[in-house]
Amino acid sequence: MSNLKKHRFCDLYTMSSGISSTKDQAGHGSPFLSFSVVFNNYFVPDALPDLMDTSDKEKETYSIKAGDIFLTRTSEVVDELAMSCVAIKDYPNASYSGFLKRLRPTQTNITYSKFMAFYLRSPMFRKTMTNNAVMTLRASLNEAIFSYLNLLLPEYNEQVKAGDLLYLLNEKIELNNRINAELEAMAKTLYDYWFVQFDFPDANGKPYKSSGGKMVYNPTLKREIPEGWSTVQLEEIIERSGTGLNPRDNFKLGAGSNYYVTIKNVTNGKIVLDDKCDKIDDEALKIIDRRSQLQPGDVLFTSIEPVGVTYLIQEKPSDWNINESVFTLRPNLSSVTPEYLYLLLSSMEMKAFTKNSSSGSVHKGIRHGVLKSFQLAHGGKTIVYKFSQIVDPMLKRIHALDSESSELVKLRDWLLPMLMNGQVTVGEAN
Repeated sequence: MSNLKKHRFCDLYTMSSGISSTKDQAGHGSPFLSFSVVFNNYFVPDALPDLMDTSDKEKETYSIKAGDIFLTRTSEVVDELAMSCVAIKDYPNASYSGFLKRLRPTQTNITYSKFMAFYLRSPMFRKTMTNNAVMTLRASLNEAIFSYLNLLLPEYNEQVKAGDLLYLLNEKIELNNRINAELEAMAKTLYDYWFVQFDFPDANGKPYKSSGGKMVYNPTLKREIPEGWSTVQLEEIIERSGTGLNPRDNFKLGAGSNYYVTIKNVTNGKIVLDDKCDKIDDEALKIIDRRSQLQPGDVLFTSIEPVGVTYLIQEKPSDWNINESVFTLRPNLSSVTPEYLYLLLSSMEMKAFTKNSSSGSVHKGIRHGVLKSFQLAHGGKTIVYKFSQIVDPMLKRIHALDSESSELVKLRDWLLPMLMNGQVTVGEAN
């Protein structure tokens, strides 16, 4: 793939703006491609999650067809401008947002849609976009920028081989994410059944409350709980709580190859270690570890907005640690398990509590003491351990698939520049 050819972007595609819709049109009608979907996906999803009430004329004007590229046209920061999303099939009756630009191909044998999806999200192209963005109060993409952007592309058949390979890797990552979302939902639903609705299995294996299990009113929680259960505070079922460390006079950010995890890196039950994560050296990692003392079984909990995002540590961290805005809570194993504590801290009850208990004028947050005062119904370690026997395999599977996806992302991102500049080629299948 060493024969790269320069093309003017505007010679290969035509650019169009999306629909200027009203609030009354939103939420019903036909499929609609939104800003957030484009921003978060390499490819337009099979089914669009949003709806817009559009006329036949609007559906024709703002149509979505195979090969179309959608770019976010505005953002508060330059780094998030012109994020791309590619359609690899037609979407009948669908339309797209006015916060997007649509690029429709004017040729059929120069660009391959699956290859372009990765090319346009590559660091090389992203840098080109940020260097050419118009920045006033918000970063903006306009047709003038589009008119002088150039693309360095390999031959079409090489794009097909490279694009198909990268697409397969991406499909596996997406499959892992879907499986994990289902497993996470199952674990949270089971927690809700057992410890919120109190339909844990009784002595006969039937749902306790629904089968007539005795309930008694608890004045502390102001609700009925199973007979024999007690009320405890969170601090009674944890062994230790702590935080990471602020750099301040302790260490410097930006040096080394280890990751300094803040609230932005704890998301959806994951730790996201990427180029946007701050870096620290080995000495700084040791300094933070003396304070945080992270170990498997600890649960991370973000203390400022967004408050209450959680992560269950299943392996001793080797190249990352946390800052002072991330709490770490360790279960008291004589009362609860790591899996139970993780799902308790992830529960809707906890989210409601933290929302009502957070304070602060600029960035709302929750203090350690307030969090540990959370009151809950506790049925003893026997039921907690039975619960963990069921959910532990689910959470371990989630962790394994997350680890696999992280490796696949690294492989994909490592392959992309080499496929683009000809250092690596994709051979024919036998």
